[in-house]
Amino acid sequence: MMVAFGTSGLRGLVVDLSDKVVYVHTQAFLRYLAEIGEFQAGDAVILGGDLRPSTPRMLAAAWAAVLAGGGQPRFAGYLPSPALAFAGLTVGVPSLMVTGSHIPFDRNGIKFNLPRGELLKADEAGILRQDMTVDTALFDAAGVLRKPPVLPDADPHWLALYQQRYRDFFGADSLAGWRLGVYQHSGVARDLLVTLLESLGAEVLPLGRSADFVALDTEALRPEDTALAQRAVAEHHLDALLTTDGDADRPMIADHEGRWWRGDVLGILTARTLGAYTVVTPVSSNTALEISGFFPEIRRTRIGSPYVIEAMQAALQEGLTPVCGYEANGGFLLGSPLTRDGRTLARLPTRDAILPMLTVLAAARDRGVPLAALLADLPPRYTASDRLQDFPTALSQRYMDIFRGEDKAANLAAFNTAFGEIAGAAQHMDLTDGIRVTLAPGGIIHLRPSGNAPELRCYTEADSPEQAETMLRNALQVMNGWRD
Repeated sequence: MMVAFGTSGLRGLVVDLSDKVVYVHTQAFLRYLAEIGEFQAGDAVILGGDLRPSTPRMLAAAWAAVLAGGGQPRFAGYLPSPALAFAGLTVGVPSLMVTGSHIPFDRNGIKFNLPRGELLKADEAGILRQDMTVDTALFDAAGVLRKPPVLPDADPHWLALYQQRYRDFFGADSLAGWRLGVYQHSGVARDLLVTLLESLGAEVLPLGRSADFVALDTEALRPEDTALAQRAVAEHHLDALLTTDGDADRPMIADHEGRWWRGDVLGILTARTLGAYTVVTPVSSNTALEISGFFPEIRRTRIGSPYVIEAMQAALQEGLTPVCGYEANGGFLLGSPLTRDGRTLARLPTRDAILPMLTVLAAARDRGVPLAALLADLPPRYTASDRLQDFPTALSQRYMDIFRGEDKAANLAAFNTAFGEIAGAAQHMDLTDGIRVTLAPGGIIHLRPSGNAPELRCYTEADSPEQAETMLRNALQVMNGWRD
């Protein structure tokens, strides 16, 4: 099987995610839950999905597996991944989201959630050690279900519950007077965003709805994404433009000048506004977090929400609350409840796109300033990121190994040789996740094979956006030469 757990969830090419593969992994999930005492026959399992062409077929296979495993499947419809996770958390039952998140439409995946939250890495291993045998009579030679079930109509309660979470916390007039655009494309939150923003008092203009799936990667924006934001805010006189990736666990927000905000900048401002004590984020996020001095406790992890969640749980056990986390892609995780002005926001320890965007919009409105004015609160550290697609993971790992020897001085020398003038003089190397190198002039280059697709990702950081972008382009050019 050419499918595997990536940084968050099971992923693979659609051609490899046959009905049979989806079925056996869903049953393995239920067997693991039964093993740890979190599922028994008759329990409900909530299912949902994104808007990829392959998602309905995979949902039907998962539905059949839940029925055969003794569960009672409930269909929440096509809704954001965090909305599905919140539904399961609220009633204490497992949930399953068919989504490939931000990756191209020829790929897809499944996000499994325990009754208490998102899977951790130990849970993934627990699923994979389960018996994967299946009654072959259920499938044809191509792994297609002979009698796929017909999904029922979606229960709108679960999406309404998610929307109510934000209406109750922010209040009906929290965005009154703001004119906001929603770039809808094929994101599963495209209608939710419009109705939610309107319910908070904003004037909302839907833009760019697409019948074809758009793989919007918040860490590798296309030139057309940049042009779209600049054109939309100018033509329609918008205070901000909002959108998400395919399953709405990664946000994108552009200010009135048409600049898309980096996800880790959005994370810092969201955490500060919400009054976080402990902030957890991967090593790839902007170091303005530490430089700002906003937070008493900061913890860095490997890239991927399971690692962020583990570190948030540790902070909770130590009483270091409120605790939250975010990733460089912008997804925000709330590890403990928050109370403000007598309103409580329930915990949601999974990546969420909606909370950070609403938080900064409401904060700017409360202060009576444009959204862009919030950026002045941060120290001047700038990041850039992109990736080389169709870069075999095995090839990425082979090059990463060049810099992972036991001799740290030799590792740095090898990096300087590989990157030449780009590196200047590498001073420090962090091997927490990939290769993250701090340079003598203060810049940072971070290389890492993607956990979700055959891509080699690069993150850079510097004292100016121009310097970060130049370092990124030069590094990508060097890395592209590694294909030969």
